[in-house]
Amino acid sequence: MDIELLRKDMVAAMKAKDKPRKEAISSLISAVKKVAIDEGCRDDIPEEMVNRVILKEMKTVKEQIDTCPDARADLKAEYQFRYDVISEYAPKLLSAEEVKAILQEKFADVLATKNKGQIMKAVMAELKGKADGKVINQVVAELCQ
Repeated sequence: MDIELLRKDMVAAMKAKDKPRKEAISSLISAVKKVAIDEGCRDDIPEEMVNRVILKEMKTVKEQIDTCPDARADLKAEYQFRYDVISEYAPKLLSAEEVKAILQEKFADVLATKNKGQIMKAVMAELKGKADGKVINQVVAELCQ
């Protein structure tokens, strides 16, 4: 995801007077900028960083939805709307089957050791940001049996 696309969409939301959408996109842009400043690439923000921040924000909002009390339906609806907006920009993650195929193809030698820690260390460098960590962990555990 390109940060410029996020900015254009935020401007479009402002012109359409869609305040909740504008705020959701604005919070994404702010989070990306903060990480860019922290990592020292304020002017030239790579797409990989934008995708990583979007996934992190999505996870945070999902936790908010899950921990929100049922009595606060208004708040839950607001979080759900933010989650839906953020998920529009999130990169497509690999499925469990796709992860399994990649592991068996590229990491066959490491899989043969059946050492879960060693496998995860080798695999996470390759798949970080492309697949959910929980999915990768489940596939590795399944293959180690």
